[in-house]
Amino acid sequence: MKVEIEKQAAKKLASDINSMLAVHGGPLKFMEVCGTHTMAIHSSGIKSLLTKKLELVSGPGCPVCVTEKLFIDQAMFLGREHSACLVTFGDLMRVPGSNGSPADLRSQGGSVKVVYSPMDAIEIALQIAPQPAIFLGVGFETTIPTVAATLKTALARNVKNLFVLPAFKTIHQPLKILASQKDLNGFLLPGHVSAIIGADSYDYLPRDYQKPGVIAGFDGLDILLALRTLVEMSVRGEAGIENKYRTVVRPEGNVVARGLIDEVFDPSDASWRGLGVIPGSGLSLKAPYDVFDALKRFPVEVPEAPDDPRCRCARILTGELNPNQCGLFGKECVPETPVGPCMVSSEGTCAAYYKYGGNSIDS
Repeated sequence: MKVEIEKQAAKKLASDINSMLAVHGGPLKFMEVCGTHTMAIHSSGIKSLLTKKLELVSGPGCPVCVTEKLFIDQAMFLGREHSACLVTFGDLMRVPGSNGSPADLRSQGGSVKVVYSPMDAIEIALQIAPQPAIFLGVGFETTIPTVAATLKTALARNVKNLFVLPAFKTIHQPLKILASQKDLNGFLLPGHVSAIIGADSYDYLPRDYQKPGVIAGFDGLDILLALRTLVEMSVRGEAGIENKYRTVVRPEGNVVARGLIDEVFDPSDASWRGLGVIPGSGLSLKAPYDVFDALKRFPVEVPEAPDDPRCRCARILTGELNPNQCGLFGKECVPETPVGPCMVSSEGTCAAYYKYGGNSIDS
């Protein structure tokens, strides 16, 4: 009974969206910033309910996908040349670098540990001391507070062989770049990240770019409700921020988590796959926590690592292309043998398209 009710609700929301677009005339293009939204949109079949007058494109909200190949090469160098134990989330294991992936390193006898929480890195470091344990620091504002808490604990416990290879990213600066694109009409804003940074933090979207944004949860009905709100605002010519995930996201966000970030990190420039170096979009460790920075502790000599020129992951991350517009997609690039990270991550757009497809109904 519940499933049938949800199906009918989804059809009603989709019908509302399609009806508004039929009257509106012109197409609308929205970006889902979060990789989890991308996967949810495909797994729930939302696109199959929507007219082609609504185009949904993926953004740079998959932390593994926006991390450049150089980071993997640095991690591999630390594992091979400094005999470090690499501690990582599972999504990074098969991301290819110039000389293989962390999974390859482990198969060759290197030390690589997969964890579910950064805190696990402390116990690993204590068990293998004095061998260095290096946590691969990839993530957005959702993950960063847990890393900050880990380093506070490690400092208090005087753990001397734990380090972090930092590639942390923050969402606002790239979102401003994307908001300046004239063909993007609005944004489906990330739920998990917004729980940390707060709904009020997106005020620049309507103020400076006249673009609407809606914060959404992650089931199909949540996303369809958010899309209906975006269409309503766009059709009326309104720009504002709507929070449709109020059970989790507050206007001010998580003040404690933001305080942890500010205590441990300073803003820094960061390089994004597809967007290049964006000032102030990354985080670096501040004193006294900079003693955990692997790049300051170990000499790492790794040349710049260009991507395979045939891979379109960078353009997919900025909404320019869909995966099926890449000649490698589903052929040479598949989950078992990925060419780029967009096919590796559980939040990757290519992985979502490959598993679920990406078509919408005819208008």
